[in-house]
Amino acid sequence: MLTTIATILVILWLIGFLGFHVLGIYIHILLVIAIAIILVRVIQGEKLLK
Repeated sequence: MLTTIATILVILWLIGFLGFHVLGIYIHILLVIAIAIILVRVIQGEKLLK
């Protein structure tokens, strides 16, 4: 579940970064959230890919 959310956030970040450069702060917030979710999974010992 968390991997799916992180993947969606990274994809949204890429789309936003390439398409909507004006809203840069919000896109970087999405990236930070996605990285945080991935780090939580790693710390919990779960596999990133199922």
